[in-house]
Amino acid sequence: MKRFNSLMVIATTLATSTTSAYSTLAQPPSDDDKVLHVINRLTFGPAPGDLQRVKTMGIKAFIDEQLNPSSIPESPAVQAVVAKSTSTQESITELLKHVRDLQQQKKENKQAQSEAIQAAKGQGDEAVDKAAAQKSINMLGKFFKNMNDEFVTKRLTRDVESPRQLEQVMTEFWFNHFNVCITKGLDHVLVGPYEDQAIRPFALGKFRDLLSATCHHPAMLFYLDNWQNTAPQSPGARGKFTGLNENYARELMELHTLGVDGGYTQKDVTELARVLTGLGMKNIAQQRQNVEPVGPYGAYFAPNRHDFGEKIVLGKKISGKGEQEIEDVLDMLATHPSTAHHISYQLAQYFVADDPPATLVNKMAAKFSSTDGDIKAVLREMFNSSEFWDPKYQNAKYKTPLRYAVSIVRATDAHPARYDVVAQFMRLQGEPLYGCLTPDGYKNTKDAWLNPDSFLNRLNFATAVASGNARGLVNSPPEYRQLGATISGSKFSPKTVAVVAKAPEPMKSAIVLGSPEFMHY
Repeated sequence: MKRFNSLMVIATTLATSTTSAYSTLAQPPSDDDKVLHVINRLTFGPAPGDLQRVKTMGIKAFIDEQLNPSSIPESPAVQAVVAKSTSTQESITELLKHVRDLQQQKKENKQAQSEAIQAAKGQGDEAVDKAAAQKSINMLGKFFKNMNDEFVTKRLTRDVESPRQLEQVMTEFWFNHFNVCITKGLDHVLVGPYEDQAIRPFALGKFRDLLSATCHHPAMLFYLDNWQNTAPQSPGARGKFTGLNENYARELMELHTLGVDGGYTQKDVTELARVLTGLGMKNIAQQRQNVEPVGPYGAYFAPNRHDFGEKIVLGKKISGKGEQEIEDVLDMLATHPSTAHHISYQLAQYFVADDPPATLVNKMAAKFSSTDGDIKAVLREMFNSSEFWDPKYQNAKYKTPLRYAVSIVRATDAHPARYDVVAQFMRLQGEPLYGCLTPDGYKNTKDAWLNPDSFLNRLNFATAVASGNARGLVNSPPEYRQLGATISGSKFSPKTVAVVAKAPEPMKSAIVLGSPEFMHY
């Protein structure tokens, strides 16, 4: 406790002088500064040897390498985790069937338990074995927890171990953009496949393909309730499927494509919801009958629940063509100028600055439009821009909890088999992986994460890692000189250097990991 209190005083002193710590950034950056900058922005932070590797190969070659992840051999650690993953071995249909079997078993056991209790009361015997029934009832919750742990381990293993770092960074970006929450019903088992099937494969491809993949994935259709979206007067309107649901249509415009100021109206949202009627998931009866899904992910288009009437979306007439209407509208949204600007702004905010320069956003939007939404081309435009390399934007981004935790694991060269400590830290920080309840996803701006409680949790985590007490994460305390060489280049301010020099040996690494320089990237 005494050691932590001392660290708290030192780290707080450093944190309150964040501005002065970066006063040297107004000077022209050195070659080492540029190397560190490109590593920080294109990866989850440097691992030992990365600075020298990128310096040797050159910045341009490094950017080219990261923009082409298929050319980079995947790490054995990632391959092993992916190979044994349940969501890799089983299809979505199989996963959902398993859930429904457990739900049915839970229902039957609850009924049996209730009947047993009533029978026992009638006989005056209260010795009912509730434990056995409760154990069976809890099997569904246990299955959900196991799937959550599996998804978290797989994602964090990729974030830490994969040499395809930009692909992982973009996977995180796009997952937040097309957010779904693991705590909602069937998404307990759909989130992992959603990331693997609808996000990562398209993270550096064409935006239109990414948009379509998320639109046709059961995880999104369930999360935003489009699986229930039904034309009220259609033949299939019954039970849960009795009316129009605008949830997905609204977020498809506001968050996924046009942006809140993208020029659409409430009438457009309603008309788009009509276009999307019937797009959902196979029900139990359809699964038993092996009804073919719309796509490879398990989505299903039900013509008997679709509105075949004429619609007008963004001023364009959409005739009643069933499933083809959805493709026509996705084409329209993906190529709209507002979408180009909205996506470009978000990318610039993520990679450059919380308040990105309009000149950069406009250049990126123009590239987006001229390349039919080629994500790789838009990123290259940004990475080659003068704004990306402007010294005032270097080390200006404040790390999210995910980036902070992963950057620590990478910097300390830890290779954990499990990530329980990281997952717990992220929950304490308010960023549980896959746990954002709202469809706008987690923020990546400083004002979202810089607060006293968050800062204290970061110091706790840094102290645990630096002392070798992060259970299952590090085997021994990291050496502070090696940490400095790995993560900082020439970025440590004189004040931080002085504080580290005066600190007791056991605290030096903790101060490095809790420094303003490491909190930013």
